[in-house]
Amino acid sequence: MWFVHGKTYPITKGMCSRINASYGIFGNGNQIIDLKTGKEIYKNLLSKEEALLCIDIAKKHNLHVHIYTEKEVVTEELLFLDLRNYKLQTTLKSEVAMDFVIVDNIKSYILNNDIQICKLVISSTSSTKDVKSEILDHLNVNATTIRKFGEYKDLIINKEYEYLDIMPVNVNKDSALQILGNYLNIKTDEMLTIGDNLNDFDMVKNAGVGVAVANAYDELKKVANYTTTNPVEKGGFAEAVYKFVKF
Repeated sequence: MWFVHGKTYPITKGMCSRINASYGIFGNGNQIIDLKTGKEIYKNLLSKEEALLCIDIAKKHNLHVHIYTEKEVVTEELLFLDLRNYKLQTTLKSEVAMDFVIVDNIKSYILNNDIQICKLVISSTSSTKDVKSEILDHLNVNATTIRKFGEYKDLIINKEYEYLDIMPVNVNKDSALQILGNYLNIKTDEMLTIGDNLNDFDMVKNAGVGVAVANAYDELKKVANYTTTNPVEKGGFAEAVYKFVKF
């Protein structure tokens, strides 16, 4: 079994151990690790220059920004997704283990610290379409809308918002699965993938069997081979595994 997650390896290490996965794909595809040996198979990170320009554009549009380093979430204020993650960890005892660093100026923090930027997240209480277009006009990066405003209310923080994941160009979960498949001599059409969000679209669409859980976006369900009867919180993942995997 392979573990695919949007967050980094140090943050999700406990989850990896619990499910006894052999390989992990982290940061929405920017890092692949052999979980049995700790060997890093692949890594592709945002440059500081790319991150700084994205921050300038986001701030021009008065949007919220936070970054993921390998071990930290760095933000100027806990809002939207980073507030959600903070509450999950401190109140609901989530399995993820993040360190939250709140700074006065995120650009200064990037410039003055020796950090690796796994991804950058831009959040808004309205559409991020314009900022996404401007970023792609200036940078060769991957900008993916993860939550669409008006289609999702975050019940953890009781707020609607939309956010963009900014990653290195051509980095996503599907491309990472192809890299790992080539490494292990496993074809994409031999893979089972399970997803719920828009950043799972390509990996669900291109796998031999792509599964959307019951609470997934409609766009994902349309390209999936199967949609579970249960949401991920109520056993949707296990439902898919037991349906398609022979033990």
